[in-house]
Parts: sequence; structure tokens; C-alpha cells
Amino acid sequence: MAPTLETVRLDREIHRTAAPNGVTVLSERQPSVRSVAIGVWVRTASAHELRPKMGVSHLLEHMVFKGTERRTAQQIALSLESRGGSLDAYTSRDATAYHARVLDADLPRALDVITDIVRRPILRDSDLSLERQVVLEEISTVEDTPDDEVFDLTYEAMWPTHPYGFQILGTKETVAALSAEDLKHLHARAYFPGNCVIAAAGNLTHDALLKEVEAQGWFDGEAAVEKDTAQTHIVFATDTIPYADLRKYGLLVLSNIFGGGMSSRLFQRIREELGLAYAIYSFASFYRAVGMAGVYVGTQPGRSEKAAEAIRGEFARMAKEGLRGEALEDAKQQTLGQLMLSLESPTSRMYRLASTAVYGEQYRSLDEVLRTVEALTADEVSGFAEEFFAPERQTMVSLGPNGGKP
Repeated sequence: MAPTLETVRLDREIHRTAAPNGVTVLSERQPSVRSVAIGVWVRTASAHELRPKMGVSHLLEHMVFKGTERRTAQQIALSLESRGGSLDAYTSRDATAYHARVLDADLPRALDVITDIVRRPILRDSDLSLERQVVLEEISTVEDTPDDEVFDLTYEAMWPTHPYGFQILGTKETVAALSAEDLKHLHARAYFPGNCVIAAAGNLTHDALLKEVEAQGWFDGEAAVEKDTAQTHIVFATDTIPYADLRKYGLLVLSNIFGGGMSSRLFQRIREELGLAYAIYSFASFYRAVGMAGVYVGTQPGRSEKAAEAIRGEFARMAKEGLRGEALEDAKQQTLGQLMLSLESPTSRMYRLASTAVYGEQYRSLDEVLRTVEALTADEVSGFAEEFFAPERQTMVSLGPNGGKP
């Protein structure tokens, strides 16, 4: 007997279906394109690991591409590329995602391939010994890229006892100790329909997507560091708010004007006026349980102290003055433009659909989001600045010569 599906129309071309076994399916129809982006998000990743198993989610993400019950690694690689499409994956802190971009006619093929690697990987010991070396090289690459490594150190400093502070790739020690049994245990524990979100966007209908999802069995019932580098890399960061919190739009507005581009305060002050850095930018990341916002700067070791002092000064100015008048309207307009441009492609729309389920956020149309940004008041945004941009709130992590001390 076919399962009873609950489908809700979220917007004119956007639908969400919840199946009794827990899997969520979302779609957005874009009849003006000839392609489809489709992906499966597993709601388990590095934030759900034990410290001795750090990196197991990322290693599993690699290993599913080494072969399934039906396909060799080469067949997986050619399955969509031979049709002009692409297949990729990534591991974050909250979810592990497998996604494809194909011509609309190849939607069934794409879902078949993704389902195969997500649900039926072989996870052989012989493949693990080789793929482990790939991941170890990836870890070494991060260690040799200080502007990446400093962010790992920042997460560890922010959340030293919580898995959000773990390195997504793991460490060389933890990855070297992982076994095929560890991967199989994680796969059995996490890679089941009720722990997954399926999202698609492009030239498709929701009904057609549900038929393909059902055909693939997704509705079935279940059971501070010293380093010899030419630069000092510094991150200032603070914990903020979860993904589903509407206040994130106020933080995005602040982050944009603070360090979102060449016209931003940080770029103009630290790079253009003072000449203290080549790379400087602000960032805001939001997760299911918490968020993080801050600033990255790469500078010469001899200038790092002055750069850090100047950045603290800009934090203090933003916290004290906030955003008002023309400065606020400019920042809001910049954010509005970015939000609209970010949803130009089917892939971006697919990501957005999946995030509503992965991060527990209520779906809001683009117009609703734009209205939320437009409605931000000077008092609200200035309140966010006072709370999250206070210099004393920031955790500073530096990486470079002499322990990276600025």
C-alpha cells in the first residue's frame, strides 16, 4: 500500500512533502531552465561525532564514492558526467550532502545515482586504506594553508568541549585510527530516510519528483599555534544565533557593511587607509544550534599587532554607533541585492529548500525575506551591533610566526 504523504504548498512553485517514515522532500519548479539540481542531505555530520571518531562523517562522505552494490567507482564517476552533468558532496557541521546538476530529462538517473551511493555503499577495507591517504593529504593541505587552518583553530577556541569545535576533516591521529567498521556503524546509524532531506529545483514538477523518490524506495517503512608562515592569520569571532532565528538578517546587514567587500569599513580602514593587510573580510555562519560571526585578516607579522588593534577599534565603533540613516539603508540594499542574486540558479534554490528542513527553519518566500530585511529598524540593527560586535565579546585566534602573537 502506498504511504500517506502530507504535501504543503509553500509558495506558487514550491512544495514540501513529509512521509510517514520521516523523509522530507522539497521542490521548486523553474520552468524557464532546462536543468535540475537535486540533492540528499543527511542530518548527521561532524557536530554529532565523538572526539575519538573526529572526521568519520567526512571520511564516509569520501568512501561512498568508491563503489556500491551496483556500481564501481568509475561507473559512479561517469554516470552523470557522461551526460554533461555533475555529482559532488560535502560535509559540514550539521549535515552531509550529496548533490547533482543535470539536464531535466536526467532527473531519474541523478536520483538513482545519489540514492545508490547514499543507501548502498560497499565500504571495503581495501578502499579505505587508499581513501584515508587522500583525506590525510587534505588535512595536510589545510595545515599548509594558514588562512584555512586559522578557522579550524577558531572553532576549537570558541567551542573547546562541543563537537562544533571539532575539525570537520578530523585530525591525522583520529583519521588514521578509523576503520571500515566505524564507517559502517555510522552509515547504519545515520543514513536512513527519516534522517534525510531531499531537495530539488529546476524544470520539474513536485508530483514527478515524488514518483521518482518513491520508485527509489525513499518512502519505504523502516526501522594559538606556532607555524613558519610568511603571514600572520587572525580571526576574531563570537557565538551568535541559530540558522532559524530571523535576527540573522540583521547580522548579515551588519556583516556586509562591516567587512563584506571593497567598500566595507574594514577594507577601507585596514587595507586602504592603514595598509595593514592584503586580505580582510567579515563572515557570518549559522548552524542548527548556534551561529558564529567575526572577521578574518591576513597580515605581515610585524604589522599584526597594529592590524588587530585597528580591527578592535572598528568593532568598538560599530558596537557604539550601530547603523542609522543612509548607512543603514545602503547596508540593507546591499544585502537585498545579494539575497536576490544568490537565488538565480537552480542549485542555489535547491540548497535553500534543503536548509529549511536541515536547520528547522520555517519556509519563507524570497519576497518575505526581502520584506524582513527592508523592515529592519535602526534600533534593531544597532542593538545587534551593541550585542555581537562588542570588542570584549570576541575570541581572537592567530596563526603565524612566534605563535601568531600580534
